[in-house]
Amino acid sequence: MTTAARFRALHTRGLLRLANAWDAGTARLIEHLGAPAVATTSAGLAWAQGYPDGDALDVDALLHAVAGIARVIEVPLTVDVEGGYADHPDTVAGIVLRVVHAGAAGINLEDGAGDPAVLAAKIRAIRQACTAQGVDVFINARTDVYLRGLAEDGMRVDETLRRAAAYREAGADGLFVPGLVDADAIRAIAADCSLPLNVMLRPQLQDLAALEALGVRRVSTGSALAESMYGRLATQVGNFLRDDRTALPDPQAMGYGAVNGLFG
Repeated sequence: MTTAARFRALHTRGLLRLANAWDAGTARLIEHLGAPAVATTSAGLAWAQGYPDGDALDVDALLHAVAGIARVIEVPLTVDVEGGYADHPDTVAGIVLRVVHAGAAGINLEDGAGDPAVLAAKIRAIRQACTAQGVDVFINARTDVYLRGLAEDGMRVDETLRRAAAYREAGADGLFVPGLVDADAIRAIAADCSLPLNVMLRPQLQDLAALEALGVRRVSTGSALAESMYGRLATQVGNFLRDDRTALPDPQAMGYGAVNGLFG
């Protein structure tokens, strides 16, 4: 079974929990803690490389980061490639092939505020390019209908399902709907999209068993873990730089030996 097939199979039973990493170290820690797969956060990975989120990341920097993560983990890796870092479907397909060859078993690819036909064309081009090279990748099609409010409230379920059908026909393996939090809407989309439904954690979605009961097959943390790390680090560094007394070393730190042992 290929790594992509192993990753695809994780969507067929229970709820796949994906804690999003942003570099090789966080990916290795997530694997060490028992994760069956590792996902990247586009925001966290971009920040770690010194770029803002939003298709601004240099492709070579992305590939270097993906290769570094793949080197230290054995579980499947799925990479958020945002909008594909290009407009033309063939160019996006070429970039995705490079990501796959760097070690990715899956990708996230988003429509953003653009024409959904563009994302469908990108998915189709990726499928054709992968078939031509004899490689496989799990394509998680992200639609921003809820995240960006791309339809009126009463029409968002229908619009999401319309896009899901187009993305599925183009070759998508999964549907990612960040910003989706309403239980009735989750249930309706999960039942009718004919793809494993992925949602992103929000304060309203803390009951993971309830999500699974609604039909969700994949839940991811997005940039939440990276934001938490930056917030905690900002507090500690600010305290160290400004105050006469410091709380460092952090009593919650893993410790040098434990962290170093992840890579031995």
